[in-house]
Amino acid sequence: MKKNIVLGLSLLCFVQTMTAQTEADSADVFYKHLEINEVTVTGLTGQSRMKEMPAPVSILTGRELQTIAATNIIDAIAHQPGVSQITTGSGISKPVIRGLGFNRVAVVSDGIRQEGQQWGDEHGVEVDAQAVGQVEILKGPASLMYGSDAMAGVLILHPHHVVPLGQMSANLSTEYQTNNGLFGYSANFAGNKCGLVWDGRWSQKMAHAYQNKRDGFVPGSQFCEQSARLMLGVNRDWGHAHVAASYFHLTPSMVEGERDELTGELCAEGEVKTYQKALPFQQVYHYKVVSDNALLLNRGQLKLLLGYQQNRRQEFEESPTEYGLYFMMHTLNYDLRYLLETQNGWKLATGVVAMYQHSMNKGDEYLIPAYVLFDVGSFATASHRVGRWNLTGGVRMDHRQLNSHGQLAGIDTDDIMDNRDIPSEAIIFEEFSRHFNGFSASLGGVCNLTQGLDLRLNLSRGFRAPNMSELGSKGVHEGTMRYEVGNHDLDAEQSLQFDLGLNYSSRHVSAQLALFANRIENYIYIHRTGENLDDEHATFRYDAGDARLMGFEAMVDVHPVHSIHFENTFSLVDAVQLHQPQSSKYLPFTPAPRWTSELKYEITHNGHLLNNAYASVGLECYLKQDHYHMADDTETATPSYTLFNLTAGTDVCLRGRQVASLYLTASNLFDRVYQNHLSRLKYIGVNPVSGRMGISNMGRNVSLKLVVPISL
Repeated sequence: MKKNIVLGLSLLCFVQTMTAQTEADSADVFYKHLEINEVTVTGLTGQSRMKEMPAPVSILTGRELQTIAATNIIDAIAHQPGVSQITTGSGISKPVIRGLGFNRVAVVSDGIRQEGQQWGDEHGVEVDAQAVGQVEILKGPASLMYGSDAMAGVLILHPHHVVPLGQMSANLSTEYQTNNGLFGYSANFAGNKCGLVWDGRWSQKMAHAYQNKRDGFVPGSQFCEQSARLMLGVNRDWGHAHVAASYFHLTPSMVEGERDELTGELCAEGEVKTYQKALPFQQVYHYKVVSDNALLLNRGQLKLLLGYQQNRRQEFEESPTEYGLYFMMHTLNYDLRYLLETQNGWKLATGVVAMYQHSMNKGDEYLIPAYVLFDVGSFATASHRVGRWNLTGGVRMDHRQLNSHGQLAGIDTDDIMDNRDIPSEAIIFEEFSRHFNGFSASLGGVCNLTQGLDLRLNLSRGFRAPNMSELGSKGVHEGTMRYEVGNHDLDAEQSLQFDLGLNYSSRHVSAQLALFANRIENYIYIHRTGENLDDEHATFRYDAGDARLMGFEAMVDVHPVHSIHFENTFSLVDAVQLHQPQSSKYLPFTPAPRWTSELKYEITHNGHLLNNAYASVGLECYLKQDHYHMADDTETATPSYTLFNLTAGTDVCLRGRQVASLYLTASNLFDRVYQNHLSRLKYIGVNPVSGRMGISNMGRNVSLKLVVPISL
């Protein structure tokens, strides 16, 4: 750790002592960096400039996403300040924002909330990373715009922009990663002729088991993924009407962690480097159709979004053809909003958002009951500029109705129809209903103190209704290797968060500081108990209490000359449960403090052969996480570790035209053995020889990516 700090300080001193370029070049750097503030993002009152947003927002452009070596879309954004991921091997990632995850983070894709059984620890996000053109990360309660499940924030996954009028383009890309043999490719064709627009894409990737120096290859960590998306529509002076249909299919095997008693090596049936699925495994299908419509009025815009999603999730344990668990979920989304911009500087928005959801059990094993959910919310927001302040606020009311179906052992029925005497051992799930009403509000402002210095303040109230897993789960969850028990009496979570931010930009330095304090009533969490409800699995129960989360994200980017950037970020969150003893004081799944540092050299711009070429060296330092939920061995402490990375990339040009882009990344360069605190494999199995618990994360990985654009 001391060596890493000394290295970082040495690099900083080196950069600060370099000679600055001319005043004109420095001014170019200054204004280029300020362009990020002009980026249009999804604000409370429609599209807003990033510098007008009172709550913290991060942006990842399509170009930046191309340069990142990742196995899925959440993995690609998880290194942003304040963002982490709960992982199950290399194929499944769940987003965490400022220490909150699961149903507290809403993922928006194609304009509607992605609904795919996201309550599960090993349930990832069913979105093709290649189909994402830009990512907005909204940190803090965003229930005002997105309702329940947006308490921690929102990940908005925008599709690629419609190509300009009169043009057509194609795009081919491929990628290979050495550690798990990941091979992926994607093909895209889009166009805009006379206002008729289309965008089609097919993607596929596959990976065998990943490896590290301690565990060797990890059987069951292989996966295959394929997806398709087609958008058709029309753009006119009156607005637009688009219809997008997508298909996503993921087949991840499941890591069990069984080891040889004599050698301690992980047990595997057959070839560990196979791309074929191996028992146990999952089959995940997600189908989605979205109709996106906008009507431009005199001084406003009327928007209507209609969506249908179907999610199928199957778990195969003993046979590759006979599933145990099988969840099928249908979701209908409705979003109608009116955006108005008045002549005196006011921007107003109002709307109604609704969701209908029906989840069914189709297998012969059960974890959560079948249910029907209806959710409706209405909101009103406004923004106005007063002097140096840009003020934004709004209110929202939500109502959620949740009806759980009862189920008897050996009887395929959606409900218990009569009052006959039924033995308790025959009741799998009891029928129950819950209703939740939520109130959300937000008030904030941005003050432009100087040309390069902004002050941000925001106070927001969030709301989240408990999901069916938290309320009604009862059974063995093979994906998490535990017996889970829900709690019918849980109340909705209510949060109150305060954000304070400072953004500074100059010719040679840009910096950001975002502090937050979040108080949550009825915070719902799962913890291990001493019960023995199943002989082979530990028992975990859902419970609730009041929680307090505090922390910050800080970023400093030093660019003394046009071609060099030295960027450092630090993220920290302290998440505690109030009025609890030391053993259960800290909330589960709290990410460790993280420091990242990158020294980047931009080699050339506007070259004849190589254009936008760069090379960088970086590190990720995760400090020791000793603030963990230790009661009943729910979690264990995680030691600190540091990973070093190298990246390089360039566009290749011929005769003044870009013909390809190449990106090379070496992650975990020194092949460090480590366990991330949010890795679920950290708790799977014990090595009988060394006594170590769990499985380590991926070792050294070299990624090569090729992108070939074709302009027609």
